[in-house]
Amino acid sequence: NRLEKMRSTVHRKGFLSIRQLLKKAGYVSSDILYNQQGKPYLKDGKQISITHSFMFSAIIIANQPVGIDIEMQRNKIINIADKFTPFEQYRVLANDEAIIRKLTFVWCAKEALYKLYGTAGVSFLRHIDIYDFAINTNTTKGRIVYQGEESHYKIHFEEFEGFGCAYVWS
Repeated sequence: NRLEKMRSTVHRKGFLSIRQLLKKAGYVSSDILYNQQGKPYLKDGKQISITHSFMFSAIIIANQPVGIDIEMQRNKIINIADKFTPFEQYRVLANDEAIIRKLTFVWCAKEALYKLYGTAGVSFLRHIDIYDFAINTNTTKGRIVYQGEESHYKIHFEEFEGFGCAYVWS
C-alpha cells in the first residue's frame, strides 16, 4: 500500500532497496516499528537508521541509538547552508568544490545526529554542532545541546561517487 502511494520512481526505488537491505540483515518490513516521534526501531529491540539518496541506500543497525545519512554533493547546498550551519566558518576553503564537499559532510553529520537523537524540536542550526574537521579525514565529533542536556558523539564519514555519508552511534 505504501509503495503504491509513492509517485516518484526514485522514492519507490529507495523504498524497495531499503527492504532488500533489511532482508540481507535478516529482517522484514513488519520488523520495523516507529516511536511517537517517527523514529524507527526494530521489534527485537535493536535500533535502526535508514537513508537513501538517488541511487544509494543504507541502513545501520545497533544495540544503541544510531543515525546515518547519505547526500549527493550538489551546488545547492551553498544556498541553504545558513539554515543549518554557521556558513562563514566554511568560506575559508579555497574553492566551491571543497565548500560543497565539506558542507555536504556537515549536513550528513547533522542529519545522522538528528536521527540518532530522535527528539522533536531539535534544530540543526541551534542545537547540533559539528566540530571542524579536515576534508580528507573520515571522523569528527559533534554535540547536541537541547533543553539543558549536552551529549557528545564521534561521527564517521565516507565519500563515494559524488556522495557523502555520515554515521554515528551513541
